[in-house]
Amino acid sequence: MNTATLERPLAAVAAEEASAFRSLDLQFSTADEMHEGLDNAVATLIETATEASCGILVTRLHPGRYTVAVDETVPFGETYESIAA
Repeated sequence: MNTATLERPLAAVAAEEASAFRSLDLQFSTADEMHEGLDNAVATLIETATEASCGILVTRLHPGRYTVAVDETVPFGETYESIAA
């Protein structure tokens, strides 16, 4: 199961709506879902990050739970990963 709990499931996000997203909160139950879901979330936020001239931060909140966000502290064109303490 991969869902964007702050917004809507990623599959339901239309391309023209993607630029409205600054972050997505995701929860997964398997590793396969996690890899696909994180790839989709980053792809969804690329346009917004490009418009903001910054990068994307993927944060692991706890096992199976992630936040993917446009972040001004990440250099343009890059994606960083972090683990919340």
